[in-house]
Amino acid sequence: MAKYRIGEIAAKCAISERTIRYYEEEGLISSQRSAGGHRWYRDEDIVYIKRILELKELGFSLAEIRRIIELKAEDESGNKRRAELLSQYRQKLSADVRRVEALQAHIDELEWHIHQLEKAEDGFTSCPGALCVSCSYKARCIFFRAPGDLQQ
Repeated sequence: MAKYRIGEIAAKCAISERTIRYYEEEGLISSQRSAGGHRWYRDEDIVYIKRILELKELGFSLAEIRRIIELKAEDESGNKRRAELLSQYRQKLSADVRRVEALQAHIDELEWHIHQLEKAEDGFTSCPGALCVSCSYKARCIFFRAPGDLQQ
């Protein structure tokens, strides 16, 4: 089994030694100590660090990551960890889908306003008038008037 000093594992994982020490303080990884007190890490620690970085990229907090890592002690088979990860992934996916939908609604609204302003005569206070009948946004436009409708 390979052993790595803190500088070596930092280089392999493309993170700082300070980050590795922090992860160790937070209980996310552990090191072995040499007789001289130097930290040594194993290949398994590289996997853990890369998994931590991956989960952080996906929006997991360090507390959520720690909980997932701690599940190893409760269930050596990995089934609890797998179930928890699946649950967390699904929750984050659902939240992200809601954010994308909200962002798309915002984009649609901005596109409508751009379209409306480009067609209006003075760009702000007037309705594009005759173009409203064929406008694809007329169902949501507060300015739309059907032909012959005198109300504004």
